[in-house]
Amino acid sequence: MAASGTGDHPTRPVEHNGRVDQSAVDGLIELLDLERIEVNIFRGTSPDEDRQRVYGGQVAGQALVAASRTVEDRFHVHSLHAYFLRGGDPRVPIVYEVARIRDGRTYSTRRVEAIQHGRPIFHLSASFGLPEGGFDHQFPMPEGLPEPESLPDFRTRMEPYREVIGAWLDRPRPLDLRYCEDSPWERREKLPPYQNVWMRANGSLPDDPVLHICILTYASDMSLLDTSLAPHGESFAAGDVFMASLDHAMWFHRPFRSDEWLLYAQDTPSASDGRGLARGLVYTREGDLVASVMQEGVIRKLREANEGEGDR
Repeated sequence: MAASGTGDHPTRPVEHNGRVDQSAVDGLIELLDLERIEVNIFRGTSPDEDRQRVYGGQVAGQALVAASRTVEDRFHVHSLHAYFLRGGDPRVPIVYEVARIRDGRTYSTRRVEAIQHGRPIFHLSASFGLPEGGFDHQFPMPEGLPEPESLPDFRTRMEPYREVIGAWLDRPRPLDLRYCEDSPWERREKLPPYQNVWMRANGSLPDDPVLHICILTYASDMSLLDTSLAPHGESFAAGDVFMASLDHAMWFHRPFRSDEWLLYAQDTPSASDGRGLARGLVYTREGDLVASVMQEGVIRKLREANEGEGDR
């Protein structure tokens, strides 16, 4: 992965409400650029935002960066499996300790533990393999969806709620997400058990393929668990539902760029025992299936006013 946000950028500018938000994307690149403390130990920080706990996609993306920096460049990550153990504290750095589990001729495996205040908050296992030919097939991309340019961006979509959202609505965002259907956090009636979201980095990225994978990992935690609320007419935005990721798995199938439009086709096979299961398939605009995602998380009505604080 590139050491910083420098490097050659594609010539296509990305506009957001009439202006390029490259600064927000550069901030995301910097967020994923970990400090190496020792051979297998790295340190990451959180953005200066008013958050109760660290965004899960940030920890997953940073952990994958740490794992990738201990593997030879010729090996490409093809899967990750992670557990969210405790809510992260956004006020202090996160230490990532990498264990080199195996280095074989074709595959390498890494285990990463994210630590804060002397306790693990996140655990990730990642597998890296050498590219090779072989059988090739995929599920087809959903048909009949609107083009991303025809859909409103986040700021435009949420403008009617400005009085509730406040200044946070105008904050530059490193990712541009555009919903093809009514999203679960906007509506309180029961919706179909699926949603489709176009997404891309809201600016240009260097050509480093590891960076593109880590940014997709960062983005994959957005909107996915929300899908499991859709059939129940509930919304996290209403403030009476507690949601938290428990585990997260990804498989990477084909090359892609995270600064080009990707379709995140999501559905929810099941919800039970206070947990919701959601899965997603990520396609390029041309219809290539580039990644698969599975996630289970806590979804339940708030038990107490401080339900979102402390351990689950």
